[in-house]
Amino acid sequence: MASFPDFVNENEIGKAKFIGELIPPVAPFDQKSGRETWTVAFAPDGSYFAWSQGHRIVRLVPWKKCIASFSVRKEDRSSGAGPRRLSRQNSEGSLLPGEPREHTIDCGDIVWGLAFGSSVPEKQSRCVNIEWHRFKFGQDQLLLATGLNNGRIKIWDVYTGKLLLNLMDHTDIVRDLTFAPDGSLVLVSASRDKTLRVWDLKDDGNMVKVLRGHQNWVYCSAFSPDSSVLCSVGAGKAVFLWDMDKYTQIRKLEGHHNDVVSCEFSPDGALLATASYDTRVIVWDPHTATILLELGHLFPPPSPIFAGGANDRWVRSVAFCHDGRHIASVTDDRLVRFWSIGEKSPQAIAPLTNGLCCAFSTDGSVLAAGSRDGSVHFWASPHSIASLQHLCRLTLRRVMPTQQVYTLPIPFSMQDYLAYKTL
Repeated sequence: MASFPDFVNENEIGKAKFIGELIPPVAPFDQKSGRETWTVAFAPDGSYFAWSQGHRIVRLVPWKKCIASFSVRKEDRSSGAGPRRLSRQNSEGSLLPGEPREHTIDCGDIVWGLAFGSSVPEKQSRCVNIEWHRFKFGQDQLLLATGLNNGRIKIWDVYTGKLLLNLMDHTDIVRDLTFAPDGSLVLVSASRDKTLRVWDLKDDGNMVKVLRGHQNWVYCSAFSPDSSVLCSVGAGKAVFLWDMDKYTQIRKLEGHHNDVVSCEFSPDGALLATASYDTRVIVWDPHTATILLELGHLFPPPSPIFAGGANDRWVRSVAFCHDGRHIASVTDDRLVRFWSIGEKSPQAIAPLTNGLCCAFSTDGSVLAAGSRDGSVHFWASPHSIASLQHLCRLTLRRVMPTQQVYTLPIPFSMQDYLAYKTL
């Protein structure tokens, strides 16, 4: 297990509880590039966890089984047994009928992006002129999209591990993938070819639109919870917001001093977190394009010139917890940080060498983080009981933009709270 960097005083801040890790099998060629875990993902229903364990391989693991294996390993360690590694082979011999199965998928090229998508039958394809489709996705359908080094996107059936679709249009690496959370199976891909492409899997994977505006590589994209807005970030200082009904650019958010590499909306859509190489995570109000909170990873805060160059505090990834109150970040200083949206200092930290990505589990109880050696580490999320005020704000903001909040006949202090001006 990794140790804390020398500059960290472990007594001054809480330490996140380490749960376990998934380690890929070691092969002679594993010391070379191509073994990185660029992406980790949890299925929307919490049934599966997926990780790109390097060298074209994606591992699909039933999440309940994964958590149970960590408990067993903990008992093994307490009894003096050595740590156990997850093998590449599917352990299906003891499975009951209908129980989720592990799958090891060879995608044919280095995997950069991963995303789960689930279907809602009532959500029809936007292409209304085609009466026949090759695929008819049912309510229990669970798909995995993989973005590859050669610019292709492959769509897999999670339950069987079989390849369903091969989407080809990008001319460079597909860095990130995200499904619309409304069950429409609309997929957005972000690529180093400087474009975002919108695909309709209910229309057999036909491409709907190309979103242009980025002048350099696109690193990441994220849908708002109601699927109406898309955020995209890349090799540039701007954060792009797109109207996904009209496929037009809404606005650009300006505030970072270096490349912006990761983004995610809060579960109510009222906040947007973006991570940058400028050593900061910025929490925005996407409705008003204002900065609500800056989470600095270097103290004292660096000058814009320093932040705009190479430094050892590049923030690689950011994730919003599903409770709407916590954010996690992975940084080049060998730390994972857990933040509360009401504080400017981390609530808890954990050591992680060469971290690349992170994601919260569906219920928000666990954070998974991938690293350059192909492994994934897991920590328990900070646990506290949400106030009734916060739960009410979370519910209201799912359906009410900031501008509408300030038209409510309530005291100004309450308006500011609902608008996250007072966190």
